Amino acid sequence: MDAGLQRRVEALLQEADIIPGGARPQDIDILDPRFYARVLANGSLGLGESYMDGWWQAHSLDGLLTHLLDARLDERVHGSGEVWDALKAKLFNLQAGQGSYEVGRRHYDLGNDLYQAMLGKRLVYSCGYWRDADNLDDAQEAKLELICRKLGLRPGMRVLDIGCGWGEALKYAAKHYGVQGVGVTISAEQAAFARELCAGLPVDIRLQDYHELDESFDAILSVGMFEHVGVKNYRAYFEVARRCLGEEGLFLLHSIGSNISRDHTDPWIARYIFPNSMLPSAAQITAAMEGLFVLEDWHNFGTDYDRTLQAWRSNVEAAWERLDPRYDERFRRMWRFYLAASMATFRTRHSQLWQLVLSPRGLRGGYVAAR
Repeated sequence: MDAGLQRRVEALLQEADIIPGGARPQDIDILDPRFYARVLANGSLGLGESYMDGWWQAHSLDGLLTHLLDARLDERVHGSGEVWDALKAKLFNLQAGQGSYEVGRRHYDLGNDLYQAMLGKRLVYSCGYWRDADNLDDAQEAKLELICRKLGLRPGMRVLDIGCGWGEALKYAAKHYGVQGVGVTISAEQAAFARELCAGLPVDIRLQDYHELDESFDAILSVGMFEHVGVKNYRAYFEVARRCLGEEGLFLLHSIGSNISRDHTDPWIARYIFPNSMLPSAAQITAAMEGLFVLEDWHNFGTDYDRTLQAWRSNVEAAWERLDPRYDERFRRMWRFYLAASMATFRTRHSQLWQLVLSPRGLRGGYVAAR
């Protein structure tokens, strides 16, 4: 072990108020001395992979990662992988063609059993709305109700869900608001589950790329999908929504957002969780929709995501032993790091959760936003 590398890492940790071998929640236990070189060489990728390999542990994983982000060490320690990821993002459209299906195959098709164990009564893989809720299931139902109210859904309306997941939003809208729905997803596992979930309802679930859509709808929603579109495709995404939305309709976009405009994602997240993903900034969103939509409402409830993620973690931790053995110990450590890192980004306000309501021409007399 290089003592110089150890001193450099320990100095950085000290800036974040993290002590190796300490007893506080945010403190770290380094179990393999190769940790120091790996983190300095590979940044966040090295930090995540070394945790997956059991080279370190923390009393509170999300607490440690929160301290790292608060100290902005993520902005100062970059690995070689991040340089390559940035170059690929600039040279190639990673979210187009078959690339748009990769996140479906590698993340959403992991297994419905995992998501059923983690997400609660409803398979809704996005932030709950906790304003009047005290448990995950109520928070997710409140979010679905909020979306329907913001869109002003009424019986007989035809509604499109871009990136429909397991079909919960369309099921809710069809049952409670009497709408007809079309949902598109690039995940075969999600499509099969959604068709079964929505059986008997006027809901059509398609395994389809959103670029192929060209038909008319009275309202459109897209929840937790825009994070996979990519900056090179933002304009085309809004063009699809615009050509599919009736002149009097509303479009609700629900997306995680970044405070800073970027053209690639964190290298660990890209390799292990969401390949080809990218968090949009407010500037990137507004530039992409300019001339296509009028912004009626912009609602930020990103602090609710920390609580949602904590509930997901509690659920999945209670379920590991009854899940398939393919979710081995390294997978569990990967999943724990993913959930904890996500908590940290929302807790430190590095990431936001936005709901935008858009109209083609602006509503005469204005728009009253549901909360």
